Amino acid sequence: MKFITVRDLRTSPAKIWKELPDEQEMIITNNGKPIALLTPIDDKSLEETLSTIRKVKAINAVKLMQEESIKKGNDKMTMGEIEREIKGIRRKT
Repeated sequence: MKFITVRDLRTSPAKIWKELPDEQEMIITNNGKPIALLTPIDDKSLEETLSTIRKVKAINAVKLMQEESIKKGNDKMTMGEIEREIKGIRRKT
């Protein structure tokens, strides 16, 4: 996988577009940190590619929420505590 800078993208876009089909994936960086993924697509694969990316992002979001919940100790809550929490939130809305 090739890493390219935002500056590379701005100054040499034709070179990058030419290399992309062979590379398949390029990571765009800004100040040395990854900020975007560049991957080739076509009309036939657009919807499937977007759907797959969205699913992976959703899975990662759930994983992060689960990790945060464990850090807070929520994984040790009893069913009674969970029910009280839900009732309390429902009263507020």
